[in-house]
Amino acid sequence: MLVLGIETTCDETSCAVVKDGYEILSNVISSQIDLHKEFGGVVPELACRRHIDVIAPVYMESLKLANVTLDDIDRIAVAKGPGLIGALLIGLHFAKSLAWCRNIPLVGVNHIEAHLYAALMSHSPPPLLPALGVVLSGGHTSLVHMEGVGKYKLLAETIDDAIGEAFDKAAKMLGLAYPGGPYIEAKAKQGDPSRFSFKAGKVKGRPLDFSFSGIKTSVLYTIRDLPKPLSEQDICDIAASFQEAVFHDVLAKIQLALKSGDKKAIYLGGGVTQNRRLRTLLEEKLTLPIFWPRADLCLDNAAMIAGLGFHEKPVLGYALEPETRIPFVA
Repeated sequence: MLVLGIETTCDETSCAVVKDGYEILSNVISSQIDLHKEFGGVVPELACRRHIDVIAPVYMESLKLANVTLDDIDRIAVAKGPGLIGALLIGLHFAKSLAWCRNIPLVGVNHIEAHLYAALMSHSPPPLLPALGVVLSGGHTSLVHMEGVGKYKLLAETIDDAIGEAFDKAAKMLGLAYPGGPYIEAKAKQGDPSRFSFKAGKVKGRPLDFSFSGIKTSVLYTIRDLPKPLSEQDICDIAASFQEAVFHDVLAKIQLALKSGDKKAIYLGGGVTQNRRLRTLLEEKLTLPIFWPRADLCLDNAAMIAGLGFHEKPVLGYALEPETRIPFVA
């Protein structure tokens, strides 16, 4: 089965063709970093305008690289959420139009679930299940019990900032460019992670949940109290201390989540999984097999949407609407 995937949840416009849920024939991504970096974050109105401009060329390029036509496509999968409402609508309407004009079955895909599927499709099936799923991205931070594709139970999530958002905000306070994650990582390599005692927040009565707003405020106060302008070493030490505190919080909550149940593996997804320090820390401290997404499947992309769409049931009559929030269900 050939599935055309369409992804427009935030600031990447992507189309991909995937065969039988795993074999990626094409995965075209148009990034908007150049558009949003001067603002230090995504501007929804600008994101939507860019989606409109590039979605048709991206779609055509994905078919060309896969050496197929729309008549060869057996199913269309589109990210229905979570995400920016305007951006979601653009992808959904484009997908509905293609599906309608060729009478192709259409499926809606949970973008967060697709991040976990990116790790599954990066390795040879069958997966080791049940497992712990860990989503670490710019918009989401979640721990999920995985029984199989489409069979999940939400264990924990962030109550405020997502982990990638916290990195972006810390980077902005340090005068670093957007997106902040890669710049924090680069500075941290030259810094002393023990110089500042940052700590991620704890949620009363919910030991697995994440909270990163407090550590972000600690970074702000630390910068305020240091002599100005900040030295290069100050910036590197703050970056290293912040990164180490955040990742040790993630590690501690993964370890706690693994104490219950018979999980056989850990699957990670989301843009933050590109961070080499995170990968090294988890590989050193965890004993279960860890499955990371391929480099080209870490950030938002349509291949993970198409891959997961292979397993979903088509929507009758194209009655598919955007969902800015989608809870994980068992």
